Amino acid sequence: MSVKGRVIRVAGPVVEANGMAQAVMHELVEVGKEGLIGEIIRLEGERATIQVYQNTSGLKLNEPVLGTGSPLSVELAPGLVGTVFDGIQRPLELLRTLTGPFIKSARGVSPLSREKKWPFIPKAKVGTKLVGGDVLGTVAETDLVEHRILVPPTLQGKLVQIAPQGDYTITEVIATIEANGKKTDMPMLQKWPVRKPRPYSRRFPPSVPLITGQRVIDTFFPIAKGGSACIPGGFGTGKTVTQQQLAKWSDANIIIYVGCGERGNEMVDVLTSFPKLIDPTTGHPLMERTILVANTSNMPVSAREASIYTGITIAEYYRDMGYTVALMADSTSRWAEALREVSGRLEEMPAEEGFPSYLPSRLGEFY
Repeated sequence: MSVKGRVIRVAGPVVEANGMAQAVMHELVEVGKEGLIGEIIRLEGERATIQVYQNTSGLKLNEPVLGTGSPLSVELAPGLVGTVFDGIQRPLELLRTLTGPFIKSARGVSPLSREKKWPFIPKAKVGTKLVGGDVLGTVAETDLVEHRILVPPTLQGKLVQIAPQGDYTITEVIATIEANGKKTDMPMLQKWPVRKPRPYSRRFPPSVPLITGQRVIDTFFPIAKGGSACIPGGFGTGKTVTQQQLAKWSDANIIIYVGCGERGNEMVDVLTSFPKLIDPTTGHPLMERTILVANTSNMPVSAREASIYTGITIAEYYRDMGYTVALMADSTSRWAEALREVSGRLEEMPAEEGFPSYLPSRLGEFY
């Protein structure tokens, strides 16, 4: 990383920096001496507007802005299941250990452990031609989830080396693929930009029902696997409770629950109840097939906007393995409020009720 600019304006989670001529749109940057994580959302000449995903209290003018050269991305590897992340995929349990109950910047915290070793079983054979999505091997992530190590979507070629069965960290090389005379080493760890959908060849028509475990929903409001549904309603009408019931009892292989701007006590209820729940189909704890993304209403508002994309990128990753994934986003109305707040600080022209004019397209893109 190198110093690309200096802070010239701070307006809550929106920061402006000068001297950013070498930066690119949606580049991930570190802002200030504490290395606050931010993303470039506007470029005008040498001036960049940065959306900061952490609390900017104490940030001063002329502090440095460091460029990473890559977009905001999610780490994908064994260790995701059973973990509780915040909106930008920082592990909350580790943050609590490092900084206490009030989350601070915690610079350099990795989403997934670099020390833990996983039992890798190779499945592909040397000499085989592979394309994106092919399975290199498997890892027993939990008793319920077999994590399939996939060839990245952007990579194809001949497999020239694969690690023997054994225990490896997510950063150790487990395979080498050769294409056009160029060899690419592959660890278990992959990264994917959160704002870029993972590719697919075609979409299957939603024809298989999702059994939610709630008779009134299955009878009167059936949901199809591969489809989407929303629960509209006012405050206190049971939207969150219904989504929690869907997360607990629906017949999906993987559950991803995104608390996007929820009240703290509601997320606490999820965090305390889920580890105690037993999966009725397997008899194992439900957390062995669940991933939680917790970004409560008292956390930075810009990270709330990113939490939706963090959750759906992880969901697409397990979808690519062949699993059925149920993604709960609670709630997109508070996500829209986050967009409105950031848009106001950017001084964009507001539409109805102060929301940005691009809100409908963002909502449609997500659903």
